[in-house]
Amino acid sequence: QVQLVESGGGLVQAGGSLRLSCTASGSIFNINAMGWYRQAPGKQRELVAHISTGGSTNYADSVKGRFTISGDNAKNTMYLQMNSLKPEDTAVYYCNAVQEGEIGLIDYWGQGTQVTVSS
Repeated sequence: QVQLVESGGGLVQAGGSLRLSCTASGSIFNINAMGWYRQAPGKQRELVAHISTGGSTNYADSVKGRFTISGDNAKNTMYLQMNSLKPEDTAVYYCNAVQEGEIGLIDYWGQGTQVTVSS
């Protein structure tokens, strides 16, 4: 089992910045990718950014140039630096880890952290 704990959410004005953190613990071997997802009220959960263990990244078009995903393997922590925040970035942000199990890939999720951007 992998446990994921997010932190860093909050209320910020448009144009401001926040940094989210996600720390993994437990059986964290064979994790081959991690990512951030978000879900706004009444909308489906969507991918925000993704990073592989090799370090390759990809971003949703809506956040490219504003958000940066990174990881610190020594701390088992992944970050999402969010700059130039917009009201439409308001959502609950979830940390995700994909682990290669014996019979396939296993998804783990954090509890979510609220990000609210005021106009």
